[in-house]
Amino acid sequence: MAAKKLGPEFTYDLSEFLKVDPNLVHYEEKTAVATGMKEPRGITVDAVDNLYVAGDRTVRWYGPDGLRIGEFKTADEPRCLAVALKDKTATLYVAMRDHVELYDAKGKRLATWESAGSSALFTGISVDASGIAVPNAGTGGVADQVFVADAGDRVVLHYEGPSGRLVRKIGQATSSKNAEGFIVPSPYFDVAVRPGGQIWVTNPGKRRVELYSYNGEQCTVWGKASPKIDGFCGCCNPTHLALLSDGRLVTSEKGLPRVKIYTQDGELASVVAPPSAFAEGETGLDVATDSLGRILVLDPVAGKVRYFGRKGA
Repeated sequence: MAAKKLGPEFTYDLSEFLKVDPNLVHYEEKTAVATGMKEPRGITVDAVDNLYVAGDRTVRWYGPDGLRIGEFKTADEPRCLAVALKDKTATLYVAMRDHVELYDAKGKRLATWESAGSSALFTGISVDASGIAVPNAGTGGVADQVFVADAGDRVVLHYEGPSGRLVRKIGQATSSKNAEGFIVPSPYFDVAVRPGGQIWVTNPGKRRVELYSYNGEQCTVWGKASPKIDGFCGCCNPTHLALLSDGRLVTSEKGLPRVKIYTQDGELASVVAPPSAFAEGETGLDVATDSLGRILVLDPVAGKVRYFGRKGA
């Protein structure tokens, strides 16, 4: 990444941060799946390690071996997606710009939820299909709990699935607690369900991640603005996140593209992929994890989903 000249007395140079200590990089690329899409936007993995990819007004999915299982077309452009798998039956929650659509595994559209409004921009979605009881969640609190990151209105929308009933808005700016709310300068804003009734949310303008209860109460905040490997660089990072089975968080960044793993307390645990693994300035590195502990990274420039695993494993 070349130095960016901003004036005669100041040069914004990130070249020294392109190099990462090899001792911090505990992962290596194992395999990749070519999506065949011009603009892949989002990925997710179900409970049996099937991979789903959204983009080009299409949803495609693949088995754990990388072989394509099926696909279907969508009327609008899908931006991100999540899957609820119950009794071997998959329900796909596909987020468009301002609303969510539900599909079965054969591509039949089951429902279209109400639009969140003209200013909405859905960029992340996560679902809890465990049947956990949620207070004030409507029909007994045991439906799917669906969380959508709305970058346009800078809020997380908590829906009840499959009905689409809006339960609450999480992280709204107020005049008192959490006055600023989420700061989202660019269209990257993500959410990931944490088992037990909590969600992790990126706050990219503040270069941090935040933990909330399903009731919207803020529980934990960590992260710092820094181009160094343990921080988040630029105006607005991290862009995407996912959870490993042990509770650690996988994050990705744009501008200075890199994928990392943090403990739940915000300590850097490992680097999955350094900037040298991606095209210069690459964006849109959506991330997911599977039951084998692999980290899946969407590489839009290459049009691939890349699988990273522990070195030597």
